[in-house]
Amino acid sequence: MTYTELASTNGEAQTIVDTALRSAPPAELEPGKYYAFHTPTGIKEVDLTGPAAAPDRKVGVTTVRDALSFHAYFGKHSDDDSEVYADSDRLTVTAVLDAHQADGPRYNQHVLKLHLRETEAWKQWAALDGKLVGQEEFAEFLEDHLPELLEPAAAEMLEIAQSFQAASKVDFKAGTRLATGQRQLEYVETTTARAGQKGQLTIPETFIVGLVPFEGSEGYRLTARLRYRINGTELRIGYKLERPADIRATAFGDVVNAIGEHIDQPVMNGTPAA
Repeated sequence: MTYTELASTNGEAQTIVDTALRSAPPAELEPGKYYAFHTPTGIKEVDLTGPAAAPDRKVGVTTVRDALSFHAYFGKHSDDDSEVYADSDRLTVTAVLDAHQADGPRYNQHVLKLHLRETEAWKQWAALDGKLVGQEEFAEFLEDHLPELLEPAAAEMLEIAQSFQAASKVDFKAGTRLATGQRQLEYVETTTARAGQKGQLTIPETFIVGLVPFEGSEGYRLTARLRYRINGTELRIGYKLERPADIRATAFGDVVNAIGEHIDQPVMNGTPAA
């Protein structure tokens, strides 16, 4: 083989190699590493040790717990095409900040969600609602929740709670409704020193509590009706809140209205597409 023929063969071989390299699938490089490659024109260096490239769009779900936090985030990231949905069953207000536009789709991947949480006081009053318990347990509950007692005043309700505790060693006989609307419970002492002595315990038929249903929301007044039952000589007592579900729904609606007053987009009833 002549020199000219050898050179021609080498050239064809290099062309085949170059073509194969160009047709090979791209390789994924790991950020944070430094790479060097042999190329037909020399060594090519790729430095991936620097800061990562900024994302091309906003993605993720941000969860807040009150309307003020919702306003702060929404005001920073929303635009005219952002969409807002309220779901009373889930106690959520959801904003899709990159919602589809009228003339074309977007990603629907930047989401703000207000997820309301019930306060501990609301949950505790709801847990005992409609239940009858022993008088000492009921008295302790009233003492623990004096800040929520509005009418009668907390001081008067504390006296009632202390009366229940003082009358823990008695036999209850009957209960009557007075003209004032109060209830009068009759009992007989059972302690050794005062056995057989009769007494009376007067309690209100209703009382008013002030509760904040959700963290960061307003407070609302609820009427509670005292209930009792005398089983033999044992007194069981409790309360029944009037329409607590309506108060809860009103509180959620007020949160939604507060959000709607501070944004230009309408608040729709429902949930966004998954």
